[in-house]
Amino acid sequence: MIITISGVPGSGKTSVGKMIAERLGYPFYSVGALRGRMAMEKGMTLDEFNVLGETDSSTDTKADEYQKELASKEKNFVMEGRLSWYFMPNSFKIFLDCDPAEAAKRISASKDERPDEKVSSDLAEIQKTLESRKASDVRRYQKIYGIDYLDKNHYDLVLDTTPFKSAEEAANRVFASLEPILDSQGANM
Repeated sequence: MIITISGVPGSGKTSVGKMIAERLGYPFYSVGALRGRMAMEKGMTLDEFNVLGETDSSTDTKADEYQKELASKEKNFVMEGRLSWYFMPNSFKIFLDCDPAEAAKRISASKDERPDEKVSSDLAEIQKTLESRKASDVRRYQKIYGIDYLDKNHYDLVLDTTPFKSAEEAANRVFASLEPILDSQGANM
């Protein structure tokens, strides 16, 4: 089974994705990490790379081609990426949402984990940066593919992670939604 996880910045996509993959014994892949490495190779932050992507679609299409290729080769994995659901239409599609203020707190708490991002100490500044990132994502994906990843109708499961005290709580909720599907497919858990 392919599971794709999209969502807003700071919602826990990577943390939840890793936990789900570990529980299932599946590989975990992150488009965010891939794009972060691409940005650093150009001497840019992820946000600078996103701005470049508004005029140079290759910043997205290289990562998108990677996703398509992976989906054609593997059957069981978890993929974190804003558009993974689009490139893997037969996946179980998850969207994680989060209140912008809570997302800013989470990003601040994990700022040392992302060398591709410059994170301010000011929560209001972080929140402003996250809103700019979402707007850039929407513009780029609309321009390249004519889609809005924020449209929750694209997903099988939409979960607001704001009230959860930990990524593990959110992962437990996601896993509870996956169990009946995995059981019907005879997947090992």
